[in-house]
Amino acid sequence: MFTPDQYQLIDFGDARRLERFGPLVLDRPCPSAEGFTPASRASWSTADARFHRPGGGDGVWKSDVELPRTWDISHGPFRLELKPTAVGHLGIFPEQAENWDWIARQVEAVEQPPRVLNLFAYTGGSTLAAAAAGAEVVHLDAAKNTVAWARRNAELSGMADLPIRWIADDVRKFLRREMKRENKYDAIILDPPSYGHGTRGEVWRLSKHLEQILRSCVALTSGRRRFMLLTCHTPGYDARRLARMAEDAFGPGQIEAKQMTIRSASGGRLPAGVVVRWSS
Repeated sequence: MFTPDQYQLIDFGDARRLERFGPLVLDRPCPSAEGFTPASRASWSTADARFHRPGGGDGVWKSDVELPRTWDISHGPFRLELKPTAVGHLGIFPEQAENWDWIARQVEAVEQPPRVLNLFAYTGGSTLAAAAAGAEVVHLDAAKNTVAWARRNAELSGMADLPIRWIADDVRKFLRREMKRENKYDAIILDPPSYGHGTRGEVWRLSKHLEQILRSCVALTSGRRRFMLLTCHTPGYDARRLARMAEDAFGPGQIEAKQMTIRSASGGRLPAGVVVRWSS
């Protein structure tokens, strides 16, 4: 997990979240905080900036001070570059920190360096967790700018020379090519969005394509499968449903399925999606 000086959920409620990212305290919209009441309304006055999205499309950061263009925070052996974006994201999803720790433990438990495929890999937290623990990683995301961001994180962390292959491509097309090449992996990490586009405008819908992706992952790990991690933020896909899909796809093994949460400074827990962890 993050140390409090690097990341902390200070409070949440009324469909917003108040968080510390290193030296900055930020106030952002958060649909999963709808229906919760903030624990300390006074703490919200400490925000250095607030993100607002009046209607659809891009939003705006409002601040009394000039926000840095970028800054970074650390988690264990690696560093992550943050920056305010027009959609309110910063470059990390803090609930993933627990998964990064789990990935590192899985890699360290394998005698030979495993080959790990990270799909929908975003800015590379899971990639760096696996690589720092000794894995050879293929990092795949459809957005070229996001892959470049992940590479900067590797450079910031002093990990640019680790065995990481950086690829910007559509996930389904890449998986089809890998199966034709008969390439194999020991582990797969997936954090698919509910909806998205590939490098050439290919449409991705989790409800339509997730089972197909899992079948491809089964083929690519046949005979050497060690672990799988799937996270999901799509309504209708709860822990029980995803655990059943993982068990049907990957077979008997140790399965942990649960709602992800982030604990606030006051002890409240903010819902943050679902995770399924499968290991042999």
